[in-house]
Formats: sequence, structure tokens, C-alpha cells
Amino acid sequence: MTKALYTKPFLSLHGQMAQLKSRGMKFADEAKALHLLKNVGYYRFSGYWYPLLVNRETHVFKSGATFESAFNLYKFDRELRKLIIGELEKIEVAVRTQMTYSLSVAHGPFWLDDETLFANPVKYIATLDKINSEMRRSDEDFISWLHGLTYIRNICAHHARLWNRFLQVQPLFPRRMQHTWISIEGLSNRSMYYILSMIVYFLNTVNPKHTFRQKIGNLLRKYPNVDACAMGFPVGWYTEPLWQIV
Repeated sequence: MTKALYTKPFLSLHGQMAQLKSRGMKFADEAKALHLLKNVGYYRFSGYWYPLLVNRETHVFKSGATFESAFNLYKFDRELRKLIIGELEKIEVAVRTQMTYSLSVAHGPFWLDDETLFANPVKYIATLDKINSEMRRSDEDFISWLHGLTYIRNICAHHARLWNRFLQVQPLFPRRMQHTWISIEGLSNRSMYYILSMIVYFLNTVNPKHTFRQKIGNLLRKYPNVDACAMGFPVGWYTEPLWQIV
């Protein structure tokens, strides 16, 4: 297989700024912009000025597009990642604790060190079959949900763009829910709104007095120029019982 040649020339920081200017981007503080290009990087910022482009093939910016607008999106995304990863820790710890407790009840407190539970291939396969059977008859599709939360955690841990990302891992729409959930008509299970709603659902169980809903609302108010629709938030999302602050 022939490798494609990389033909883009190296651009200095001033060259990067000149290129952005030639494409229509405005700068309120060029010294600060150069500092950010040096310490954050052109490529990382490029994911945040995509919404400012009028044409993504020619990379021409909309009239009035500013570097500061892209930086605001970057700051919003950074705060969103910090907020999410802090709450995912609580959910992950709770899930691990419940798994450990259930296995300890069935096999004793040192089940993990009991080699007889895993040494026999036949018994091991039978155990896997039982786990799969339990998954299939589960009323709530939390296994696919946990996969989605792990995917989000990895994005946050690697400081990747999150705010308007469409997720490659698609958590299933639940068939039945024990507690309050959102209306799913017309919603995408690949959107950030869906993932954030999953986090709220879990937190309502593991930490009923959580303030995640308030923090998300405060973050959106702090950055009023952020398009919540790009994150999959439907009109009137705050009226959903799941999102209403008790």
C-alpha cells in the first residue's frame, strides 16, 4: 500500500496567524493569540474554529469570526471535561463496589484469588455464558451505557475535544427504566446531551444530593455563545423531569 506524501509546509507561529488572517479570522489580542498557538497548538484549536467556518473545504471563515470565539469554545470544552471526569469517578467507584460486593456474596471475600473459579475452561465458559444470559435478560441496558461512559472518560483523560463530538460508541436506548429518564423522541444517542443525561441518571442513584445538573446549567450560562444544540440539547431540555433541580 502506497503511503500518501505529506505536502503541507511548516508554518511558524507568525505564519500560522498570517494564514488564519488570510482566511478571514480576526484577532483582538495578537500577542495572546500567539502565546496560545505556542502552548495549545494550531491543530488542537482547529477543532474549535470549525463552527466559525463558512466553508470547511476552503477553510474560509464567516464574517466576524474571531480567534477569541474559538478560544471561548476551547475554555468551555475544558471546563466541561473537568466537570464530567469528576462525576465519572463517583459512578465508576460505585459500579466497581457493587460488582465486588455481589461476587463476594457468591464466592467469599477473596473470590479474585480463588483460582478454581477460572482454572477449569469448562466452568469458565459456563460462567461467561451465565453473564451473557444475565445481560440479555436485563431490563436496563447499563452494560452498553458503561461502555459509553468509559469512552467519554478516555476522551476527557486525553484532553480531546468533547463539546460537539458525535460519539463513536452508541449507548442503547433503554427499554424500561426504574427511575426518571428523558423523553427519547427524536434524540440521538450519539450526542453529548444523551451522555450527560446518563451521568445524571447514575448520579441520582449513587449520589442523590449531587449538583451536576446545576453545574451544567451554570456552565452553559457562563458561555452563552456556545450552541447547546450542537451538543444535542433539545429545545426546553431543562423542563425534563430528569434535569429539573429538586
